[in-house]
Amino acid sequence: MITRHISTTTWNAASRSSAQFSRAGYGIIRLRSLATLAEKVRSDDTFGIPVVDFGRFRTNDPAAKLSTAKEVVDAFKEVGFVYLSNHGIQDEKINNAFKKSKAFFDLPEENKVALAWEDPRSNRGYVQKGRERVTQSSDAQEIAALREKAPDYKESMEIGRDWDATWKNQWPQEQDAPGFKTTFLDFFKTCHEFHTLVMRSIALGLSLPETFFDDKIHEQYHNLRLLAYPSIDAQLLKAEGSARAGAHSDYGTLTFVFQDSVGGLEVQNPHTKHFHAATPIPGTVVVNVGDLLARWSND
Repeated sequence: MITRHISTTTWNAASRSSAQFSRAGYGIIRLRSLATLAEKVRSDDTFGIPVVDFGRFRTNDPAAKLSTAKEVVDAFKEVGFVYLSNHGIQDEKINNAFKKSKAFFDLPEENKVALAWEDPRSNRGYVQKGRERVTQSSDAQEIAALREKAPDYKESMEIGRDWDATWKNQWPQEQDAPGFKTTFLDFFKTCHEFHTLVMRSIALGLSLPETFFDDKIHEQYHNLRLLAYPSIDAQLLKAEGSARAGAHSDYGTLTFVFQDSVGGLEVQNPHTKHFHAATPIPGTVVVNVGDLLARWSND
């Protein structure tokens, strides 16, 4: 499903899943009927991202789990996105992750550049402002031209599984960013556990055994992405093709977007192809379907 960032900070964690931290972005729909949802999202006037109480899936009530699972799958089928409330991740943990993320991006540029990607295949390390141009294009020359003309106005820090034998995380020195490594190792684990639960709800919603996806995501090939969108002249975002992050789909199974209150994340109505704001709702996580899950489910 297609997103873009017009004016936003994002954190993204991928297995095949991705979790984003965002100052991002309300079209919101609280529905229980697929027929009603399917009807409403086909018009831009009534389009909205459904809000689902995920706490009902986290119970031992089979009926509540199944109905919640169907709501999640219905949202993904019709919109590609869902707000999950009562998701079980403590506010204190999320707030601390934002705090540590901000402290990292406030470091001097030379400290951050020293942690830059060693190889683009690694998805680990710091990415400077202007280094990236998110797009749906796969043509190297076209991407290079887009990056030259209208680079993304953001910076990021990418974190993967810390025990990987090939690619190593680029951690800042403890004296430069106290508690950064321990915070995000813990948050990586938290997001994996949440990813497992959401994938189980999808399995139930697709009439599969609840643990169907467990052995497909257990190796934790995720990408935890901290994103910062520094203040810039608004005129720069009015140039043709300019954005904080260009329109794109994500390549994993799911992306979790943890947002603050700034605003700027937009999602594309898959039926009309027009973009709508995904305004942050306190206490929720925005979840969107990635390319891999679409492939797995024969979408």
